Amino acid sequence: MNFKTIPEMFNKVCDRFGDTKAAFKHKQDGKFIDVNHQEFRNTVECFALGLLNLGLRRGDRIGIVSENRLEWAIADYAIACLGCISVPIFPTLTAKQEEYIFTNCEVSAIVVSNQFQLNKVMEFKENLSSLRQVLVMNENFESKDVATKSVQAIIESGREIKPSSERSRIISEKIAKILPDDILTLIYTSGTTGNPKGVMLTHRNIITNIKDSIEIVEFNETDELLSFLPWCHSYERTSGYYTGFNVGATIAIAESIESVGTNIQEIKPTLMTTVPKLLETMNKKIILNISKESAAKQKLFYWSVDIGRRYVRAIQAGKLPMGLKTKQKLADKLVFSKIRDKTGGRLKKFVSGGAALSPDVCEFFLAIGIIVLEGYGLTEASPVVSVNTINDIEVGTIGKPLPSVEVKFAKDGELLCRGPNVMKGYWRDENATHKAIDEDGWLYTGDIGEWSARGNIKITDRKKHIIVNSGGKNIAPQPIENLLSQSIFINHVVIIGDNRDFVSALITPDFDQLKILAESMKISYNNETELIANEFIVKAMKKDIDRLQQDLAKYERVRKFSLLSQPFSVENGELTPKMSIKRHVVERKYSDLIEQMYGLK
Repeated sequence: MNFKTIPEMFNKVCDRFGDTKAAFKHKQDGKFIDVNHQEFRNTVECFALGLLNLGLRRGDRIGIVSENRLEWAIADYAIACLGCISVPIFPTLTAKQEEYIFTNCEVSAIVVSNQFQLNKVMEFKENLSSLRQVLVMNENFESKDVATKSVQAIIESGREIKPSSERSRIISEKIAKILPDDILTLIYTSGTTGNPKGVMLTHRNIITNIKDSIEIVEFNETDELLSFLPWCHSYERTSGYYTGFNVGATIAIAESIESVGTNIQEIKPTLMTTVPKLLETMNKKIILNISKESAAKQKLFYWSVDIGRRYVRAIQAGKLPMGLKTKQKLADKLVFSKIRDKTGGRLKKFVSGGAALSPDVCEFFLAIGIIVLEGYGLTEASPVVSVNTINDIEVGTIGKPLPSVEVKFAKDGELLCRGPNVMKGYWRDENATHKAIDEDGWLYTGDIGEWSARGNIKITDRKKHIIVNSGGKNIAPQPIENLLSQSIFINHVVIIGDNRDFVSALITPDFDQLKILAESMKISYNNETELIANEFIVKAMKKDIDRLQQDLAKYERVRKFSLLSQPFSVENGELTPKMSIKRHVVERKYSDLIEQMYGLK
């Protein structure tokens, strides 16, 4: 399918599939219902015309503050069809954070999901002179502001232009004027190092990524995706939402991150884009469930996993003994097929991105017969730079560059990429743009990496996260954190050690697992703070950590750690909305605790 802009893609896909299959599935009155392409296009066109009636024009910035839902997609495509620029943000941001972003790009309108999101906008609306309209997806909201209207009312105002062929003609004329290098969207960085910057992504940027992803990941119209990652983030927006729509796959919208397990059983997806955290959680849950089974079943499970891992390694090495192949088929029949049934039975592959995936977790899923394609990218690259392919999976790497992307490493190991997927720049920030992209068009990613022996890319750490201990040794914290996160007792871990004599760690435990451990050890406690202070619990944690880090160099091993009574969260500022740890926030917040570990307090 040939197209040069997202609205052109939208029209061609809707022409192709019409009312023959579902474009989206979403939960309504307790069950998933289908929305075909013809229904979807009609609603998008009505909303786009309604926006025109409000005076919104090409180039206007329009904010979207909402969880994933059908109305999000309607708003996004309607905004794009008018040549406006969407500015989607995480609904978890505070009113102050929203005000900064929407002031920076001078939005003309904001589409919000519900009363809670509306209330945040109302806190700063009077301070934002460019803001003319606020539109609410939910019908049941209260507002005395005359510029606040329901999305449904705007859709109905557009529907008044009859017949539907006339609506389509008007929108098609708007679409024809949109150019490939026009800005489609502004996606603001998460702000882990200062104020967020608006990444300008053009139609050409994202379409290049879509076409490459289809070729490499092998999406097609028979696929059914369960989408749970935020569409406001570049990873899911391009890799799942736009790419899935382009090939005619059905996109089922998960109710929430918490409901993914239930929704998997309902939808029975064939493919999912995901982040490592979900895979890590699934892995731990499988292990936990097995620990409750009989000794015989546990023995069979661990035998099967061992066979599965050996099978994966043999396949990657290109040397598969016949005896191992026979054992793998038996393990698959007795154990792995039953595990896959719990994911709906149709799941062919996960595409993992957004953060580094533990090689152990990746290998586990490959061993049980679920393909995991680990990829790499960043918002400034639209976002995908590289990904493993089905026929060339190398555990511990992020694969080869996409067909349209060039990659090289600077002298200090920083990964640089170049191609039509690289952003236009940062919104109204030429200085930051010039720091990120050099005169030859190379984007500096800030990640340290190297080529594997097989020609795949291996990321070793973030450039700014490299720890240099007091002895001058360079330590990459991320691989150590990924390693320790394999413990069933650990939720998050932050490695400390810059300019220190040894490495230490701040750990947020998995309290459910600690409570099971306490029960098995007959340890009594009154609260979670008392639980993590118990010497036997601490010793058990240390034993598990030592087991995991035994192959690390001595200077890389965690010698001391502190268990935190509260998990890291977006609300408390320790996590970005995409669940990345804000190291500087964590280190500042727990500075006294860190100093105590080094005997300085």
